[in-house]
Amino acid sequence: MRRFILLTLTSLTCAAAAAGEAAKRAPFDPPDAAAIPASALGDSIRLGQHVLTQTQVYAKAWVGNGLNCTSCHLNAGRTPNAAPWVGIYGVFPEYRSRSGSVNSLQDRVNDCFIRSMNGKPLPNNSPEMEGIVAYMAWLSKGVPTGVDVEGRGFRRIVSAHVPDEAHGKQVFADKCVACHGPDGQGLPAADGGYAFPALWGPKSFNIGAGMARLGNASAFVRWNMPLGQGGILSDEEALDVAAYFTRQPRPDFADKGKDWPKGDKPSDSRY
Repeated sequence: MRRFILLTLTSLTCAAAAAGEAAKRAPFDPPDAAAIPASALGDSIRLGQHVLTQTQVYAKAWVGNGLNCTSCHLNAGRTPNAAPWVGIYGVFPEYRSRSGSVNSLQDRVNDCFIRSMNGKPLPNNSPEMEGIVAYMAWLSKGVPTGVDVEGRGFRRIVSAHVPDEAHGKQVFADKCVACHGPDGQGLPAADGGYAFPALWGPKSFNIGAGMARLGNASAFVRWNMPLGQGGILSDEEALDVAAYFTRQPRPDFADKGKDWPKGDKPSDSRY
């Protein structure tokens, strides 16, 4: 009986702790796009939105591939479990193990530009960077400082499945080719950009990008792909297809030797 009581108390304690963690998260409730103010601040917010959604047009000088920021941050950063920007403004500065230091929001944005966009950093005082920060701050309106929102980042897959790249190639052929092409090089658009992004090759993200890691890629695919049909793939299919496309050739990252300086590199790093 004593053991049963202790186990019950332990279970209740764990449940209470989990509930407490959940209570610390703010609801996912981004403002309506029509609510951007008609003011100088609103102009900056709109510029930031354009930079993030049409990066090839509004920030071409800093981009080295064929992607837009919203190739991964879906629906202008307004989709939960797709690395949304809702609430992100108030959690920075934030310690990040990859750099081994405390990063500002501008640092985090530029991390994506040099990795996911395979480009170079924006000046912090540029209208483009100021607009990005203004847009993310506007999306985070009403979220308490230091509090995560529901759906931040990616909804991780918890599975003992060993990824099978050969099966992942078949999943890619069955579910992904229509948008990303048989060679994974994306679907070109009439304006010279891409209707759907390249998943590997010179126009895709480099090996230092977060999406080059199996955990991130499989979680993104599991809940967001095929586009508009997120959730139809199983955990195993998402892991397999992510293992397949993340291991395809892609640009190198020159500063990869500086990552995880404190020795806590994750097992799914590409280097």
